[in-house]
Amino acid sequence: QVQLVESGGGLVQAGGSLRLSCAASRSILSLNPMGWYRQAPGKQRELVATITSGGSANYADSVKGRFTISRDNAKNTVYLQMNSLKPEDTAVYYCNAFYFKHYWGQGTQVTVSS
Repeated sequence: QVQLVESGGGLVQAGGSLRLSCAASRSILSLNPMGWYRQAPGKQRELVATITSGGSANYADSVKGRFTISRDNAKNTVYLQMNSLKPEDTAVYYCNAFYFKHYWGQGTQVTVSS
């Protein structure tokens, strides 16, 4: 069993930045990969970024160059640094981890105003 708790969402103006955090209930060295997904109103959940236990990152084309995923193994936490935010980034952001199956956090709202 894995619990994931996201934090860091909020309201920001276009061009601004936010950093999301995802704290896991067990060592993230065993969670491979971990990632962030998002779901906007009326749309399907989509991949934002993933990171392996070895630190290899993968990004959706829509966020490349603006978002950075990272992990702090000592804190059992994964981060998503979001810069140059756009209104189309508005969504509920979910943390995901794979440990024999997929686990999800409860989500954190990110709203970008124009």
